[in-house]
Amino acid sequence: GDDKSFEKRNYPPGQHGNNRRRGKKSEYAIQLMEKQKAKYTYGILERQFRNMFEKATRSSGITGEVLLQLCESRLDNVVFRMGVAPSRRAARQLVSHRHITVNGELVNIPSYHMKAGDVVGVREKSKSLQAIQDSLANSSSVYEWITWNNETKEGTFVAVPGRVQIPENINEQFIVELYSK
Repeated sequence: GDDKSFEKRNYPPGQHGNNRRRGKKSEYAIQLMEKQKAKYTYGILERQFRNMFEKATRSSGITGEVLLQLCESRLDNVVFRMGVAPSRRAARQLVSHRHITVNGELVNIPSYHMKAGDVVGVREKSKSLQAIQDSLANSSSVYEWITWNNETKEGTFVAVPGRVQIPENINEQFIVELYSK
């Protein structure tokens, strides 16, 4: 999830945190920070992220956009976007603890790749879980590529989102440049 420490202080920790004598960041540093931001946002480790980048490179379309679309169409991210879990980490745990079904089948793989039209639901035994009920009560986000029915606790992954529909503040072009070296 998001780190709340930078909301209190907008400078690095330590005795000299506020004293910005560091020089301008190199191009590589900026690209690396952008890649790390994407990895930490979606909770993906390096090897898996690299494999997703390779898959995005092979597919047709703009590589950076396709990479973000692949990240958005992971099951744990879709569960988070539907509001079933308060964070991506919580969504990942719900999936791996077998609380989520895809098209009626139990799926416990957080990196499961969703396709347009897949129906994601909360398992019948898990519908009464307090954590899920709290998250659904607090969620207010509505995305065009996802529909959610609160009565049946099921949602549909309507389509893969376009870049303008993805709210994350990630400059995917830097990631493409970093991996293209």
